Amino acid sequence: MQSWLRDLAGALIFYSIIPLPKGLKPGFRHIARFAPLIGILIGLIQSGIWILLSYFDWPNNSTSLIVIGLGVWITGGIHVDGLMDTFDGIGAGQERCIDAMNDSRIGAIGIQAFCIVLIFQIAALLKLDHMAIVALPISAYFGRCAPLWAMNNFPYLKVNGKSSFHKENFNGAKDSIPSLIILGCILIAIFSVSITFSFRLYLLISIGFGIIFSYVVPKYLGNRLQGHSGDSYGASLILVETLMLLFMGLSLPII
Repeated sequence: MQSWLRDLAGALIFYSIIPLPKGLKPGFRHIARFAPLIGILIGLIQSGIWILLSYFDWPNNSTSLIVIGLGVWITGGIHVDGLMDTFDGIGAGQERCIDAMNDSRIGAIGIQAFCIVLIFQIAALLKLDHMAIVALPISAYFGRCAPLWAMNNFPYLKVNGKSSFHKENFNGAKDSIPSLIILGCILIAIFSVSITFSFRLYLLISIGFGIIFSYVVPKYLGNRLQGHSGDSYGASLILVETLMLLFMGLSLPII
């Protein structure tokens, strides 16, 4: 239990700028298993800001921008940086892929990828309206499940890369236990809370597609890059989050 608490503290430090509770000494070996939990926490913070701004009659277009910006700020922008580096690498071709991903300069393809993702996320949140408070934590959770699958199924691309410890210390099914517990709690909540059948169906379908996206996106990037790195872990996260927001917006008529 003590090692889990240390890794949870390390996950808070590594994946966010959320202050560390006093008395928790961080460990960093197995922090990846707590990434989905940190994702839900960040999503709940975003949902709380959405509710607060709605209370003060802020328009949804302004709220969407603030919520997205808040998500980038809380994570220190590490996943956005990974997204841009990954697409710069893909655009450079197989032979120059790693060099392009290691280049500190952001290329045109990376900027285009970020702009497209940003536009899609804003559009999805505008469509979701008040349902964004539900979609944000769910999308943040599944976004952070995607790198776990990548770690377990693809080699690490960069020799001595700064995020290689994720892959080296990931224990597969054992380190997926916290994520499965969280998913189980979400499912229990869906069936225990008094909500309409259509809303339950909406959430269950969204979870089903979240599982699919968490598999398909890192598999595609892994096949395209012939492996994964810290950058592509971040890209997988951002892309799954975006797909989840889009899907949950498009499937709103179910409710």
